[in-house]
Amino acid sequence: MKGSHMEFLVVFCYSMLFVFVSASSRNSPIIPFDEGYAPLFGDSNLVIHRDGKSVHLSLDERTGSGFVSHDLYLHGYFSASIKLPADYTAGVVVAFYMSNGDMFQNNHDEIDFEFLGNIRGKNWRIQTNVYGNGSTNIGREERCGLWFDPADDFHQYSIAWTDSQIIFYVDDVPIREVRRTESMGGDFPSKPMTLYATIWDASDWATNGGKYRVNYKYAPYVAKFSDLVLHGCAVDPIELVAKCENDQKGIGSGVTAAQRIKMDNFRKKHMTYSYCYDRLRYKTPPSECVINSQEAERLRKFDPVTFGSGRHHGKRHRHTRGSQTEAASSF
Repeated sequence: MKGSHMEFLVVFCYSMLFVFVSASSRNSPIIPFDEGYAPLFGDSNLVIHRDGKSVHLSLDERTGSGFVSHDLYLHGYFSASIKLPADYTAGVVVAFYMSNGDMFQNNHDEIDFEFLGNIRGKNWRIQTNVYGNGSTNIGREERCGLWFDPADDFHQYSIAWTDSQIIFYVDDVPIREVRRTESMGGDFPSKPMTLYATIWDASDWATNGGKYRVNYKYAPYVAKFSDLVLHGCAVDPIELVAKCENDQKGIGSGVTAAQRIKMDNFRKKHMTYSYCYDRLRYKTPPSECVINSQEAERLRKFDPVTFGSGRHHGKRHRHTRGSQTEAASSF
């Protein structure tokens, strides 16, 4: 794809795409599965409900499963209501993410929600991540807990993506905002991406660096998806022609003042890891990081090795999913 063509496509899509990035999924159209998605892998481990609007993904000893959007999108609002597996879920990962790794193997973009399972009595955690232009050498992970048990009921998880910011939402509460800065350059996702949902065995890294693995005695592990929203600028993968609708509504202002209060409260209570404060990985934080001294102190108390002096005597585990690299998670 030539640079001038891509620049024109970005400008064209942005000028025609009008999405409520600050609106809730209740204001966005929910589509039947077959209209927006297709099975990706897992054959019988993917089950579409009779209403056509809900799908179950399961993981067993044979395989995981997943689905993928029909279209590529450049910016938009993407959402799903998800209920995660219960009981012992160590080693299990459920992912809801955008990627173009199949088209751009050496310089792909990605925006991730990853749900990390845990042993009995320990809660699921959420890991968010952003890659642009193949910048997998700079992990931009953040990890947090939740104020509820995501296996008890359905909750909405959403990604709002424009050319200037990415916002991750849980039940309309923004939990993370990534603003495009000049210093990030191509590290900010800027090429059309496809939406994916998967469940898979990540025993080697997902729970305490691989100490606790998937136990198939508790299989099948079933992740339930409903209220699927694809509200963005679709791009033809061959002709590279934007298919945005002219009648979509104007772009919102992003995170409102009231939402920012909720986001700040969430991060103070529930965030357990941020790449910006990881002194093991970075002697100097990546250029887009804005260091908050109170946040730094809270994370240092939570994990003095990672967020403190940088001295480390144990083994650090890493995992690669395709061209994506993840840091090991902890309780």
